[in-house]
Amino acid sequence: MYCKVTARSILELGKRENQEDSLYPPFTGDSSGGSLFILCDGMGGHAAGEVASQTVCDVMSQYVNAHPREDGLFGETDFYAALNAAYDALDAKDTEDVKKMGTTLTFVKFHAGGCFTAHIGDSRIYQIRPSENRILHVTRDHSLVNDLVRLGELTPEEAKTSRQKNIITRAVQPHQDQRTKADCLNITDLAVGDYFYMCSDGMLEQAEDGEILNTLSLSRSDEDKIVILRGATKDNKDNHSAHLIRIVEILEEEPRPESAPEPERRKKWWQKLFQS
Repeated sequence: MYCKVTARSILELGKRENQEDSLYPPFTGDSSGGSLFILCDGMGGHAAGEVASQTVCDVMSQYVNAHPREDGLFGETDFYAALNAAYDALDAKDTEDVKKMGTTLTFVKFHAGGCFTAHIGDSRIYQIRPSENRILHVTRDHSLVNDLVRLGELTPEEAKTSRQKNIITRAVQPHQDQRTKADCLNITDLAVGDYFYMCSDGMLEQAEDGEILNTLSLSRSDEDKIVILRGATKDNKDNHSAHLIRIVEILEEEPRPESAPEPERRKKWWQKLFQS
């Protein structure tokens, strides 16, 4: 299967002095037309976090785009080849500071076998089906409070206000003894109208899963939904970013690039003739 998607993105500074979130495709508001989406939330102090997040976005996107498979598929082997290239790039940029730079990672790649997703840290990926008003999938945060909730040492309500809520247990960082692995999942239950919502934890400061579901299930345009999401986060303290990706068509075969209309081809032929 091949999914045709449209996408919108959010990139907000919040109350911070510098932006440590990074997106691929780079932020323009409208990221339609691609099959690869990456979102990273940097950490490690001023400048270091943005270096880490931008490096991972840049290197992984360049690697994936430069190494397409002939069968159109994408899997864990392909993902880790790109991730290891990003780790190598971070190693080369390591300043050896005591407080090492690092970044979370969320990764979505539509391919012939479905939608491959991967994440490290507490940035999230949701798959939402508005036609059924439900969340089909959401990633599990790699965070201390999430582990404590799972062990029964904190309630979900206590976790929201815990002083430890920003401590993550996995990150992409340079010169690790063992490079952090991602949680990977290939999703094949896909339908026209499904959303994949990728967001940094800054988008979740005052948003519950139910509120995200309700917003994306509204009978409104994607542009309107982005306005609503931005409005709900306008007072958030942290940097906050998101990709809102919607499946608009599912095809059995990979779509061929559209050829130029006949008048356009003739125009280009005449231009070439007169230039020679």
